[in-house]
Amino acid sequence: MRMTIIDHYLHFFAFTVSVLVMELRQTAFCELETQTVRTRTTRERAANSGILLQHQTVKCLLGDKELKKLTLMTAVFALCFLGAAAQAQQLDFGFGYGTTSAPAANTSNGLFFPSLKGGGYPSFSADFLLKRRIGVEGEFAWRAHQNLYGGNQPYRPLYWAFNAIWAPKLSKNFTAELLGGIGGEDLRFYGIVNCNYFVGCTNYSSSNHFMGDFGGGLRAYVWHDMFIRPEVRVYLINNNQEFSSGRVARYGATLGYSFGR
Repeated sequence: MRMTIIDHYLHFFAFTVSVLVMELRQTAFCELETQTVRTRTTRERAANSGILLQHQTVKCLLGDKELKKLTLMTAVFALCFLGAAAQAQQLDFGFGYGTTSAPAANTSNGLFFPSLKGGGYPSFSADFLLKRRIGVEGEFAWRAHQNLYGGNQPYRPLYWAFNAIWAPKLSKNFTAELLGGIGGEDLRFYGIVNCNYFVGCTNYSSSNHFMGDFGGGLRAYVWHDMFIRPEVRVYLINNNQEFSSGRVARYGATLGYSFGR
């Protein structure tokens, strides 16, 4: 019976990976060029020395060579997950909610860089545990509501990651989690039409950044195989030039279920 359930979730995970491939191809190598224009106020508004207006233009580089590399990388991750799932001793999945913490906004050379702190973040995660409680894990988190960049540009951050995970049992009802891996940040700026020949047009453009991540959690099994997991993730984002820092911490709680425990 356990293998039947796992097979069912393998099909679901394969579908999720296919969606991820399409999303990556859609937003591949779209870079956000932020141009900041400082405008001075009039004498009647002398109490404020100036305001910063952010203007975004998008440059998409959809080279065949780059797309092949991106697709290959995604396929390798997918094969690792599917191969691990076929031999899994335990399958866990969950849906969570949390928020983020990040260094405060700052100004550099007259330019204002906002912070990625705050907002509500739903998340989805799944892992396959193999021998000795070691396995692989994948997760996806996104900002539930759009925020304003520079006070006028709607945007939303999304984070995804593939991790190695170690989940040692502490007791019958408690299991620890330690994990780390790589992933990406997708900054979606809305109100900008973006078209390509893969999926047509969208009302947003993406600025994608590679990132590393690590974190942990504590599963507390509260009813049979259902658990609640307080958790924290630290994202180390490469070249996160649109914001004040490339370091973001996400923390919250997940409600999940284990198969084959």
